[in-house]
Amino acid sequence: MTDHELDDLFASARTETDTDRGAAARFLSGHRQRLAQEQVQQRDQTRTVRAGWISALLASAAMVTGLLVLRPDTALPASAAYDAYQSAAGDGW
Repeated sequence: MTDHELDDLFASARTETDTDRGAAARFLSGHRQRLAQEQVQQRDQTRTVRAGWISALLASAAMVTGLLVLRPDTALPASAAYDAYQSAAGDGW
């Protein structure tokens, strides 16, 4: 092969054809579709993680509330109003 033939071969390899444009368009459309799917998956994963934290916080709040409600109350100190009412109403009101 001569230098002239090699130059012609390289020149023809560098020129873009309709087949090249079609292959590039197919590749780019598939690539864009894969990128869009990855973004959706990342968004869904972020929502799942966020929902998990919210669920954990709500469960913790419910547990603390339950413990506070079920905790036995301490005896209330007798106040002056209680003593006045008891003396006016009598025992066993």
